[in-house]
Amino acid sequence: MWLDIDPLYIFYGFAAVAAVLMAEAAYLLLHSTQDYRQNINRRLVVAGKEQDQEKVLVQLRRERGLGSEGGYLLPLQALNRLVTQSGMVIQPARIIPMLLGLGIVAFGGVFFFRGDLLEAAGTAILAVTIMPLLVLKYLRKRRREAFAGQFPEAIDIIVRSLRAGHPVPVAISMVARELPDPVGTEFGLASDEITYGSDLETAMRNMMQRVGQEDLPLFVTSVAIQSSTGGNLSQILENLSKVIRDRFKMRRKIRGLSAEGRASAWILNVTPFAVFTIVNLISPSFYGDIWNHHITKIVLGGALFWMFVGNVIMRRMINFKI
Repeated sequence: MWLDIDPLYIFYGFAAVAAVLMAEAAYLLLHSTQDYRQNINRRLVVAGKEQDQEKVLVQLRRERGLGSEGGYLLPLQALNRLVTQSGMVIQPARIIPMLLGLGIVAFGGVFFFRGDLLEAAGTAILAVTIMPLLVLKYLRKRRREAFAGQFPEAIDIIVRSLRAGHPVPVAISMVARELPDPVGTEFGLASDEITYGSDLETAMRNMMQRVGQEDLPLFVTSVAIQSSTGGNLSQILENLSKVIRDRFKMRRKIRGLSAEGRASAWILNVTPFAVFTIVNLISPSFYGDIWNHHITKIVLGGALFWMFVGNVIMRRMINFKI
């Protein structure tokens, strides 16, 4: 009969259900904790460990590649600006060992597979120069996009605070407490700079240099003009928030319309390498007979150059400035 079931199977069934419920409870617990931690910006985390707010300001500056007074530490200002705007938090003493490790791995890998000392050295040089720059530019782009998405909300908080009767520095400090990174930490740094002697316009321009987001100069100019000439700043910022939101929507719309072009670029870039890998796996001798010829390197270099030219052209076709 259908009721004649082995009790051992019932035990296994309840054990499986219990395991699923425990896994779901653990997921919900960790997921909620992770969301809570993500909502805390870097400045609040550092301030929770350090009571002296001036030391918090100095530490946050040094984490971003700046000196204790806010100036650049690296001799190349363009590189230092890229590091600062990328938002990468890393100790300077760890950068050189990481680059050396990356160079050694690249050198060893190329020398193991190719056996050419010059090619291995050239690859190692590219690995410790070009790859970090590409990573930093990617991080800067991602951080700017995150800042652009949070910026209108930050302006709305400032507008509500101004209408409640608070001065501009207090409104900026409220943004630092309420919003996550990157907006929370950047406005927190500006608030700390105002607290320790900087005027409002200087603190805003320092934030503009640290972020480099294209909507931020509109906000900085509005605050600077209002601080010198007066006016209804809340109304100005309310209109500015609407303009920035409309620009953000337009960027997303253009990104959606240009999705086909970006997909075509990815396919055209990946296809030659995929075909090369598949053919090399199916028939290793297909390329092996000509791999060590000098003309092969020239042809491959020319192909990579024309791929680069094609990528530049396609990028100009799908990249629009608003």
